[in-house]
Parts: sequence; C-alpha cells; structure tokens
Amino acid sequence: MPTTNLNISVIDKRMLKQSEAASYAGLPVRHFKATCPVRPVELKQGMQLWDRRDLDLWIDDVKSGAVTETRDTILGRL
Repeated sequence: MPTTNLNISVIDKRMLKQSEAASYAGLPVRHFKATCPVRPVELKQGMQLWDRRDLDLWIDDVKSGAVTETRDTILGRL
C-alpha cells in the first residue's frame, strides 16, 4: 500500500483586521472598539491593523489587574 506525506506550513498572522483582533480577544467588535486601548497600525493607507503582540500585552495587563480604566478614558477613545 502506498503512503503519502502531506507537509503543511501554517503561518500565524501577526497583524489582524479589527474583526479578527476582536475575535482574538474574545470580544464582539462593538465591545472591542469601546474597550481596547491598543492603537492600530496603518501599514497601507486606509488599512488599520492590530498587532497580535500588543493585544497579548493588553490582555496580560488586564489579567494582572494593571489596567484600571475609567468610563471617561474609554469614552475619550470613542
């Protein structure tokens, strides 16, 4: 019986669209927009992308209790 090897290379994207970044953080887009302090990067004119590493740092800060945002700081980003 012949055997076949399948080599698949998967590259994780570092830069995420807003919907992908929200999903990565486990949040609906609307909630992500209102609460995420991570600023997007504009690699191409008009295209905003979120860096996965920055999102990881934010999530780690939230987990450790380092992020204590007030309603005013959240509204200020809107």
